[in-house]
Amino acid sequence: ELERAEERAEVGEIKIVELEEELRVVANNLKSLEVSEEKANQREASYKEQIKTLSAKLKQAEARAEFSERSVLKLQTEVDRLEDELVGEQEKYKAITEELEQTFAEMSGYSTEKKIMKHQKPKTNIVQLFKSH
Repeated sequence: ELERAEERAEVGEIKIVELEEELRVVANNLKSLEVSEEKANQREASYKEQIKTLSAKLKQAEARAEFSERSVLKLQTEVDRLEDELVGEQEKYKAITEELEQTFAEMSGYSTEKKIMKHQKPKTNIVQLFKSH
């Protein structure tokens, strides 16, 4: 019976050594997992901060884009108004030019009649007529 007790004690001691070794392996794995978890938590915190920063930048960019779009619309409206005003001024200029040409033509006709009466050669160039008056 002593032999069996010694044998069981020996088997028990071997089992203890095996369990202690397994416990060391599990403890090392646990430490590795804890380190990995800490690194993962740090990465998560970093990613959250990046998301926060990028979200703020996105909001700013969207606000600038909206402002730019409103500015473009205002400027386009102003361009349209100025183009319309330009067309109106061009039409006025054309009408004034035509009126001036008609007036010069009438003056030229009057001057021509006087010059013909005096037997002089008439000036027909509008610029020369303008300079002579």
